[in-house]
Amino acid sequence: MTTGIEEARIPLDPFVTDLDGESARLRAAGPLAAVELPGGVPVWAVTHHAEAKALLTDPRLVKDINVWGAWQRGEIPADWPLIGLANPGRSMLTVDGAEHRRLRTLVAQALTVRRVEHMRGRITELTDRLLDDLPADGGVFDLKAAFAYPLPMYVVADLMGIEEARLPRLKVLFEKFFSTQTPPEEVVATLTELAGIMADTVAAKRAAPGDDLTSALILASENGDHLTDEEIVSTLQLMVAAGHETTISLIVNAVVNLSTHPEQRALVLSGRAEWSAVIEETLRWSTPTSHVLIRFATEDVPVGDRMIPAGDALIVSYGALGRDERAHGPTAGAFDITRDSPSRHISFGHGPHVCPGAALSRLEAGVALPALYARFPRLDLAVPASELRNKPVVTQNDLFELPVRTA
Repeated sequence: MTTGIEEARIPLDPFVTDLDGESARLRAAGPLAAVELPGGVPVWAVTHHAEAKALLTDPRLVKDINVWGAWQRGEIPADWPLIGLANPGRSMLTVDGAEHRRLRTLVAQALTVRRVEHMRGRITELTDRLLDDLPADGGVFDLKAAFAYPLPMYVVADLMGIEEARLPRLKVLFEKFFSTQTPPEEVVATLTELAGIMADTVAAKRAAPGDDLTSALILASENGDHLTDEEIVSTLQLMVAAGHETTISLIVNAVVNLSTHPEQRALVLSGRAEWSAVIEETLRWSTPTSHVLIRFATEDVPVGDRMIPAGDALIVSYGALGRDERAHGPTAGAFDITRDSPSRHISFGHGPHVCPGAALSRLEAGVALPALYARFPRLDLAVPASELRNKPVVTQNDLFELPVRTA
């Protein structure tokens, strides 16, 4: 059984020049692949669907960074570009067991089905406003910048009670937060400024509570649930980060997929297929989150003929999982909105740490995409798909821009 991370590793491309090819190589390496994150950090990656589901519910893999041998030995520098994802502060993302259930329950109580559904009207209003501002004369423009980015950012700002005036600066900071190319001297400053904005928001909501999730978390804390300020600030940052990035990529990738598969686009525009099928197939075939960092083994964990040794780190390679033929059949490599069992993917996670904002992301895409194509049924790419470029973000399937024309 292979147990050492010293074996030949597959380096993850920090510039993400060929995500599909990289995902295929990871999948071919077996259910557990030895990989290297940007910065020369060795980890394991689970790349097959069934094994991922098992590991995502395995209590031997925890979120506590202090279990990580490389962290204990001082091998992970404070200015590592991905440190904000590996060690983002105390929230439901970084704890397990009873502490995770406590924090997640409070978020779930605030992010109720009723609250999410109540946002449908606001999402529709924002969508219509953004669509009104798009050129309808067939000219070329960046759909990501004009539509796919601002919609989820406005929605998450409403949800969390963040001032709209903060959004331009948050855009800059989160781009640095996720990027593998952030200069080392800017990493700590970026994390500090992000935490400061979230702390300011919490302070403002303590002084003047509103109908938002941040106020709800503060109220829960004051009612005896013992949320610390650090936990509220970290939870707020987590929800903002996850709440906009995933939905941006979901909308962008769906438009790319429909543009490059005109026969599939014709099915949904004619009503022969549902928009929900477009969303689920996009989540599977071009998942918004390519890799999720990071879990740590408290003891040796066997996976097939390999072993994650105690103290080693594991990432979940969702880009590889989505096209696993054992889970999705021999046509897993095809984009097909008529696929049987379209919801078998686990692109929003699985187990205790499954994304609590999945329903909101689906709702946003479910409002935005049909409205976009109802307004612009001839919407198409303005450049060949081969010219679209991914941003240097190893955790997100994220384009720099999406040039389109509406006629």
